[in-house]
Amino acid sequence: MPEPIVLYDIPSQGTAVKSWSPNTWKIRYALNIKGIPHKTVWVEYPDIEALMRKIGALPTGTNPDGSPQYTIPTIYDPNTKTVLADSALIVRYLDKTYPDTPRLIPAGTDALHAAFTQAFRSVLVEDLFPITVPATADHLPPRSEAYFRATREVLFGVPLQELSPPGPKREKHWAGLQKAFGTYAQWLQADGVDKPFFLGDKIGYADISIASYTVWIRVVLGEDSKEWMDFKTWDGGRWATYMDAFKQYEYVDVGEAAVP
Repeated sequence: MPEPIVLYDIPSQGTAVKSWSPNTWKIRYALNIKGIPHKTVWVEYPDIEALMRKIGALPTGTNPDGSPQYTIPTIYDPNTKTVLADSALIVRYLDKTYPDTPRLIPAGTDALHAAFTQAFRSVLVEDLFPITVPATADHLPPRSEAYFRATREVLFGVPLQELSPPGPKREKHWAGLQKAFGTYAQWLQADGVDKPFFLGDKIGYADISIASYTVWIRVVLGEDSKEWMDFKTWDGGRWATYMDAFKQYEYVDVGEAAVP
């Protein structure tokens, strides 16, 4: 039995589950689908860079000031002494290192999945972020909330509460989000056959990506919210059924807090 992989995640508070980040959910789903033992280390936003440097993770991008950007999800695999960041890279690593588990990016589909990721985000984020980003800030521990608000308000150029206040502006974003998911539904029926997943009957990384962003909506808005109830009716209830297929892979361990 391999030693548990360490999954670094960002905690929320006051939510049904502690894990909320869509990018981390991609890896959590992958580990659960593959049945790979793992444990969570919860890292608050202000501590991410120092901890990632400490464990030897590479930066995944560049900050606006030109400094290296360190992000989560990151994993540490004690079985191979590997530290790796970036969701897609981690999934490819898991496929290669644990070949006896379900493969999430089948051979020959890397380019397809890369194209999907770009297309998926291009129709989603414009209307998703104004809804989920403010709600996320409301459900973070104090230190993380302060960091998140400060950095995101610089990014968006306005206070977060102004991104989608109740009323016409929010309704417009919500309608745009519904349109985005309607586009995904059309992709699933592109050949005239209504498939449950992008790879047919098997869950792949493209499906995990959609499920992960959907979990973000569910966690930060709340399962009892009017908007989540509405979401479940979209496209004839397709997405409620879609997420039911992922329920068995939504295990979140108690984990432990990172030591800054």
